[in-house]
Amino acid sequence: MPPEPSSSGAGPRRYRPVLAFILDNLVWLILLVALTAFGLFIPKFLQIGIFLNILEQSTFVGVIAVGLSLTLVAGEMDLSVESVMALAAMLVALTFGTGGAGGGLELHPAWLAFPVSLAMALGIGAAVGALNGLLVVRFEINAFIVTLASYIWGRGLVVALSGGRSVYGLPDALRGVAVQRLLGVPLLAWVLIVVYLAFAFLLAKTPFGRHLFMIGGNAVASNRAGIRVARNVILAFLLSGMLAGLAGWLLASRTAGATANLGIGMLFQAFAAVVIGGVSLRGGVGRLSGVFAGVLLLSSIQTAINVMGMPPHYTMMIQGLLVLAAVLLDTAKNNLRRSYF
Repeated sequence: MPPEPSSSGAGPRRYRPVLAFILDNLVWLILLVALTAFGLFIPKFLQIGIFLNILEQSTFVGVIAVGLSLTLVAGEMDLSVESVMALAAMLVALTFGTGGAGGGLELHPAWLAFPVSLAMALGIGAAVGALNGLLVVRFEINAFIVTLASYIWGRGLVVALSGGRSVYGLPDALRGVAVQRLLGVPLLAWVLIVVYLAFAFLLAKTPFGRHLFMIGGNAVASNRAGIRVARNVILAFLLSGMLAGLAGWLLASRTAGATANLGIGMLFQAFAAVVIGGVSLRGGVGRLSGVFAGVLLLSSIQTAINVMGMPPHYTMMIQGLLVLAAVLLDTAKNNLRRSYF
């Protein structure tokens, strides 16, 4: 009689859907474990107010993390997002602020300050992002070098424009988004959610998003397939800059002004959230849902440290360890996928 076919692979195949689900949502599971641990060991941590605070505090890092994700998915990198955010915030504050170095521009009617300042912030971000993209694509300069240079000159420009002084006294028309609530949830949190939903749809359901993944996976093959690689990469940088400009506008609204060192360190937090969220540094892999969970995880850790009264440098230590752990997990996930899928 012929030998019966081996069924040794039936077991692993049976659990593939479960394994795939765990691998795709690992950061959410880590976030759930972290929140559970905080709830068990920190008195009164599990409160609606604290959760809303975590969501609200995630807004600025979360928005620039989306832009950073776009460029990483395309196989590039944008280190300028923090400086663009600070530059947009400072220019808006200098234009409309009444205190410090502010120019105190008054528009009539007063509510026009809202759309004008938002357009200004988005335009600044788009201009810097487009410049970064053109230098990367047309002049074939490494994106790390281009955007690092933008980070440096952007920070210098913020100090030069303000003379190192703080700007404050933004009009109420600009501060509304930072103080208003919708259905009991801070409006800033709603902005963050809308940004993630919109760009998750953009990446998953539009030709532009699919092309970014293909370009990040293999730019040469994408070009041969007829995909306009240069245009899509420039557009990714432009959108990253616009999102940084939006984050700067929101941050200026939240602080009612701007300072020369506004937002310092947020680039590293955004980078940590993106890596923890599963976006590959090699390009072509990543989901914004994971990035969103990564942002919430970092914000939860920072909130827990603040509630416990621990020194703030512990936050940086933990974030660094999380980035290292995320890279190791990414390698382990890739190995598991090659073994079982």
